[in-house]
Amino acid sequence: MSADLTQDAARALLAFWRATGVDMDAAEAVFSAPRPTLPPPVARPVAPAPQRIRAKAAASPIDTARSLAAAADNIAALRAAVELFEGCALKATARYTVFSDGRDDAPVLLIGEAPGKDEDEQGKPFVGRSGQLLDRMLAQIGLSREVNVLISNTIYWRPPGNRDPTQGEIVACLPFVERLIALVRPKLLILAGKAAAHTVLKREEGVTRLRGRRLNYTHPDLHAPVNSMVMLHPAYLLRQPQQKRLAWADLLATEAWLDELGVHRVARP
Repeated sequence: MSADLTQDAARALLAFWRATGVDMDAAEAVFSAPRPTLPPPVARPVAPAPQRIRAKAAASPIDTARSLAAAADNIAALRAAVELFEGCALKATARYTVFSDGRDDAPVLLIGEAPGKDEDEQGKPFVGRSGQLLDRMLAQIGLSREVNVLISNTIYWRPPGNRDPTQGEIVACLPFVERLIALVRPKLLILAGKAAAHTVLKREEGVTRLRGRRLNYTHPDLHAPVNSMVMLHPAYLLRQPQQKRLAWADLLATEAWLDELGVHRVARP
């Protein structure tokens, strides 16, 4: 409806009320006054459309481990990278990071499974009963932490209650294990136990089928395969002492290979 028609209707209504005796002077004054001029509407600034910001996906623990490991150009830097790594939940319940023990320039690298109670308390691999047995076994073929062996694990923090590590915990630590092998480039890599053999070699055979054989470890960071052997874990031998004869045979096979590789060894005790 137009403004003129609206005013006409209002005036007719006012005339009706006046005819009935109602004082309508004040109301009629509204229509005689000039219409106010309204200011032009103020243009409100239009807010720019919010930009869509793509949140960068957080790196997965294994991606973080790969980045940290790849950036380490020596074993000391790799050890520091493992200390900084927060992508393995085991770190929250462990007392120490158990990375390695022995000589960083050793020609023999031995890798075990995961730290136990004694290792968690001392921050070194293989220091409990199984570690003491390992030292005696290695000494029989002229190997020593102080001279020609570097010892590490596939997991760097003790699982609560010495439970088996989960697959997620294993793969989170694997980039550091692989980088350690690439940095050491050992003449011989010894893997103690089923878990270490399966993790590093990515083979599914049982440890009794892998033990004592001449194997190869390969990785894209290495120009050539690394000589590898699998041995029964000392903890297993403590539980199954009748298997020590197999362990002795493995030691003799390892000693023969070390001779061929020209690895300097210490005198037997």
